[in-house]
Amino acid sequence: MSSVKQYLEFVKPYKWKILWTILIGILKFGIPLLMPLILKYVIDNIIAADNISNSDKISELVWLMGISFVVFLILRPPIEYFRQYLAQWVGNRILYDIRDRLFDHIQKLSLKFYSKTKTGEIISRVIHDVEQTKTFVITGLMNIWLDLITILIAIIIMLTMNVWLTIVAIILFPLYGFSVKFFYARLRKLTRDRSQSLAEVQGHLHERVQGMPVTRSFALEEYEQGQFATRNDNFWDKSLDHTTWNAKTFAVTNTITDLAPLLVIGFAGYQVINGDITLGTMMAFVGYMERVYSPLRRLVNSSTVLVQSIASIDRVFEFLNEKYDIVDKENAKKLGRVHGSVDIENVHFKYEDEENEVLKDISLHVKKGETIAFVGMSGGGKSTLISLLPRFYDVTGGSIKVDGIDIRDVKARSLRDNIGMVLQDNTLFSESIAMNIRMGNPEATDEEVTAAAKAANAHEFIENMPYGYDTLVGERGVKLSGGQKQRIAIARVFLKNPPILIFDEATSALDLESEHTIQEAVEKLASDRTTFIVAHRLATITHADRIVVIENGEIIEIGSHEELMKMQGSYYDLYQVQHLDDGSEMEEEVKLK
Repeated sequence: MSSVKQYLEFVKPYKWKILWTILIGILKFGIPLLMPLILKYVIDNIIAADNISNSDKISELVWLMGISFVVFLILRPPIEYFRQYLAQWVGNRILYDIRDRLFDHIQKLSLKFYSKTKTGEIISRVIHDVEQTKTFVITGLMNIWLDLITILIAIIIMLTMNVWLTIVAIILFPLYGFSVKFFYARLRKLTRDRSQSLAEVQGHLHERVQGMPVTRSFALEEYEQGQFATRNDNFWDKSLDHTTWNAKTFAVTNTITDLAPLLVIGFAGYQVINGDITLGTMMAFVGYMERVYSPLRRLVNSSTVLVQSIASIDRVFEFLNEKYDIVDKENAKKLGRVHGSVDIENVHFKYEDEENEVLKDISLHVKKGETIAFVGMSGGGKSTLISLLPRFYDVTGGSIKVDGIDIRDVKARSLRDNIGMVLQDNTLFSESIAMNIRMGNPEATDEEVTAAAKAANAHEFIENMPYGYDTLVGERGVKLSGGQKQRIAIARVFLKNPPILIFDEATSALDLESEHTIQEAVEKLASDRTTFIVAHRLATITHADRIVVIENGEIIEIGSHEELMKMQGSYYDLYQVQHLDDGSEMEEEVKLK
């Protein structure tokens, strides 16, 4: 299905309002078509009339003007108002529906998509391109038809006055139509290229604004200026190509619309001189030429903006048609609250078909309430493995089961309702602390939010904030320290109260004091829950029931801390690299932490 046909699916619910808008618009554009007829009547039937006195002429003129003022002053304004109101209402409502669908679509796209797509480009399509499509509704589905109907009515009126003069008036129409078709065939592609280059500028800008601390700390201002200039130059080049072709379009089409009235004036003047038509008829024809060619010029402008809007429609639906990597089966069942046993059976995984496997034949059986820690060198596949549990990605081989049920056989949302995650870099929204905690359960009461914060060792620092729980944290929690952000992230997991927990490097970026405070909260949260921990600091996972060492996508060791230390294998080497003493005193200190 073409993008325009898909767009019309959003238009369909409002087809009757669009029809009413067009009907009201016909009245709006039709009333001014009376003006040349009024002028003709005044010249031929009042001014040039020889059989009535001047006083009768003035009286007739007053009556004519009175009726005309009633039409133009009393009837036309409300018609204009309702036409504009309905047109804007329909246009904005369609944009509302599209953005609503896009946001729903955004939330269903996989993490794989976001890993290769800039945030700024997505925002550009949802905001800029969707806004551009409004022109398609107002111009393409309303104004163009109104302009065409206006031209048709004007031509019919002109034909009733003089057929040959009408033929002269429209003789250049075929040339006009050919020029529009010729120029606008390429304009759509140029418009699409321009929009894409603008999206690249926006994507780059969004990324660099977020990374401004890095630019400043490495003194990269001049380098980044050059990087931005490269993309800005590309946008300039595309815009210039678009502008050049657009200017050629207007130059040709406007020349045609300017020549036509000159032909009418010349031929009509000739007929007046020969006595074939009256002066009033000539003046009326000149008036109708403006009524015919003004809509025609608007059609040129409409064609330009319509091409731009269609290019934006292409981009919007290219994004909206992006396939989901994670899709529920048709017969997928809703997963209720689980006990928490997890079976990872012969799991293989790779991100792209042409890439090497990231995980190779991973098998692990986890009992309800067991704590499993994953360790190993960076890039070994630890974080990838735990991202398979909530189905951020699907396994490419083997299976993962929760309470004996393959997670691909249940609805992904119901699976994630049973899982709580705390990551190394948790995203906080630029709202209040209470709202960020309440993300774990939007229906939670203030008392439940406070209880969750206390359980996460966050209540004390929150109370010391300027507005307590109502304090705004800023974009991505910029007003909070790393430890504070982690405690809020843990608090919202407390509020969610899931049977399965995942901690991915939850304390690796923190100082020792913050790590100790958060470790207490983590252990409290993990009590009686099935827990998966990814950690670089081995001191934080020595209490785990089992520690799994993963290297190059394979499990090479598994056992408790004591068992792995006795084996003196990879885990033992990692432990030594971190300068941890294997003596009993250090062991006791680690356990106390």
